[in-house]
Amino acid sequence: MAAINPYLIFNGNCEEAFNYYKSVFGVEFQMISKFKDMPAEAGQECPTADENKIMHVSMAIGNKGDVLMGSDNGSGMGDVVVGNNFSISITANSEEETKKLFDGLVAGGKTTMPLTPTFWSPLFGMLTDKFGINWMVSFDKQS
Repeated sequence: MAAINPYLIFNGNCEEAFNYYKSVFGVEFQMISKFKDMPAEAGQECPTADENKIMHVSMAIGNKGDVLMGSDNGSGMGDVVVGNNFSISITANSEEETKKLFDGLVAGGKTTMPLTPTFWSPLFGMLTDKFGINWMVSFDKQS
């Protein structure tokens, strides 16, 4: 069965926020990477203004497998507004489950990023469901 975790989006202060959360929960980052750490893709350069922004950070909280994740919004993505500054990240156990969940959640809603392979996941997509909730759906071969 798929795992669900909160994913917080920030306007450039993700690292500050997650360092604070790290001190509150007394845990270490599982992963932290900046936009400048992304592999270069043809025709896509990381804007200088985004180089030191957080592309992805995660930390396990508690002992039940709960993970708090986050990132900064990149240039050209618009400002984050309180209320739309989170997504629910759902990690499926198979490509079939990933597609089923994505198709079910996007029905009546809007695709933000179609399901596609990325450097961090064999299948990843983003959507806003018909109720205005943002979702990130991915497949993790490790699950």
